[in-house]
Amino acid sequence: MSTEMSPTARALRALEILRARPGTTSQELAERLGVTDRAARRYVAILREAGVPVESERGPHGGYRLRRGTRLAPVAFTQAEALGLVMAVLDGRPAAGDPGDPVGAALDKVVRVLPEEVGRQAAALREHAAAAPDPWAVYADPGVVNTLVEAVAARRRTVIAYRTPAGNEWRAEVDPWAVVARRARWYLLCHSHRADAVRTYRIDRVLAAEETTTGFRMPPDLDPVALLEAHLGTGWTYPTHVLFDAPLEEVAPWISAPMGRLEASDGRCVLHGSTRNPAMYAQEWLAAVPFDFRVLGGAELRAAVAETAARLTAAVRPPRPEPEREPGPGPEPTPGPEPEAQAGTEAGTETGAEPGTEPRPEPGPVTGT
Repeated sequence: MSTEMSPTARALRALEILRARPGTTSQELAERLGVTDRAARRYVAILREAGVPVESERGPHGGYRLRRGTRLAPVAFTQAEALGLVMAVLDGRPAAGDPGDPVGAALDKVVRVLPEEVGRQAAALREHAAAAPDPWAVYADPGVVNTLVEAVAARRRTVIAYRTPAGNEWRAEVDPWAVVARRARWYLLCHSHRADAVRTYRIDRVLAAEETTTGFRMPPDLDPVALLEAHLGTGWTYPTHVLFDAPLEEVAPWISAPMGRLEASDGRCVLHGSTRNPAMYAQEWLAAVPFDFRVLGGAELRAAVAETAARLTAAVRPPRPEPEREPGPGPEPTPGPEPEAQAGTEAGTETGAEPGTEPRPEPGPVTGT
């Protein structure tokens, strides 16, 4: 299937660009359409011939723009855009394939209003593409997300009601700095007045949010993603302190932000962090790092690593030989022909199965936080 845009599709794309970015120059339009400057001007002429009021202004602040007050038909999708939208929804939210899911219902509405040919292909993809369900998927309430985003834009302090993983509920005033999506999880990055510190909260655990009339100042040069990553490994119940017997530049690619902060130390490196799940930290995170390490601090993490090591060691320990049993009295053997020797068998081996071939359960899925 070709994804090359037709002249009609490029003209519609030019219309979308002009609607979204008034003052677009012919050179900018050409770059966005992937054509020459002359071709971009030709697409503007096509729009004008079709009755679209495209005006042009000269000068350093000039460019093409739609006449003020122009009302256009609903947005049009190219074939690649429509199929990409369906794929993105199914990839990011497998539940959209279930009847009754609000995102799936919205996607169905979008597909139904697409032009016939593009809509037919999008509908076929929507119907026949299967998305594997995610048993650990969690979704933030769109209403809560909207309230928080509006509070961020308005720089307004917000009161949130929150439920912890343990089921405890509390309310707090926060200065909402940013809403960040990270690996299918939505987070609120904020200054919590309850804790008087920077905090990151899972938005799917925010029960309600209410914007107040109190304003706040946004931190200068805020990088929401970097700050969120830096705080994901702090503030949990159990501290972690791990020494790796390798230089920082080799260990760093194996350390994700929720594991903590990695620092160089005399040719080696030290990891400072915290966790609410020491067993997961030991089994899924530390065990995956291909360098020798030693737990310097965190009694709970030390115990979890010891338990993991013992379990893995037991998995490769040779089986214990069964003790020999004294033969008991039995009936006198009946004389008869000598049995034929069976090739490949040994005394004590049961027939029908070779030693060590008993079925083993399939490994379960790896879970995370």
